Amino acid sequence: MTTPAEKTGYNSQRRMITVSIIEDDAPARKILAGWIGRAKSFRFGSGHGSAEEALGQLPQARPDIVLADINLPGMNGIECVRRLKLEMPQTQFVMLTVYEDADHIFQALAAGASGYLLKRTTRAGLLTALADVHAGGSPISSQVARKVVQWFQRTPADSVETERLSQREREVLELLAHGFAFKEVSDKLGISVTTVGTLVRRIYEKLHVHSRAQAVAAYTKSVRGDDMWNSMVNRSRAPK
Repeated sequence: MTTPAEKTGYNSQRRMITVSIIEDDAPARKILAGWIGRAKSFRFGSGHGSAEEALGQLPQARPDIVLADINLPGMNGIECVRRLKLEMPQTQFVMLTVYEDADHIFQALAAGASGYLLKRTTRAGLLTALADVHAGGSPISSQVARKVVQWFQRTPADSVETERLSQREREVLELLAHGFAFKEVSDKLGISVTTVGTLVRRIYEKLHVHSRAQAVAAYTKSVRGDDMWNSMVNRSRAPK
């Protein structure tokens, strides 16, 4: 839990947006806390050095926004966000990380993140993104937006590919798209974890992908359309 000293520049205005942070680097966490605490319309809520600590405390605090790193000790930030989103559906989660590869991006979004920013984002860019996500947007760093566009341009994900999936394979992929783990998929569908693994391997083969994130992205693109992704890219305001 953060110390009172981290709450630098606490802003007492009404209707402020409360932001909590999950970041294991204490100096980085303190800097972010200061940025948020000194900003108009924002209030720093709490800082957490691990996913486990955040899971134990944030569901009671229920901040408006949670900034989460991916590379955490123990449970990673993506899994942490997936679990917290189930308990805090109204809270918006934004990843703040050094990872800019497609797998991490899509895994985070599938887990429930509404935004994805790189740690080199400036203070002004971060605050703009936080205001954007609170207003209903899906901010992503421009570099990440380019990665998303490039991934779709080279990925053969269309309705013809997903039509090859069986009904059971579609059910499994839909649950994976909502962030459920293999064991949870097994429980919900009444099949063994081994069967889930077999179905996932068939899904990979049919969609010509090599990871869960790519499969989810392919399914999202073909079944739900490109609008969600185009909206996410167009709403990106964070500067390079």
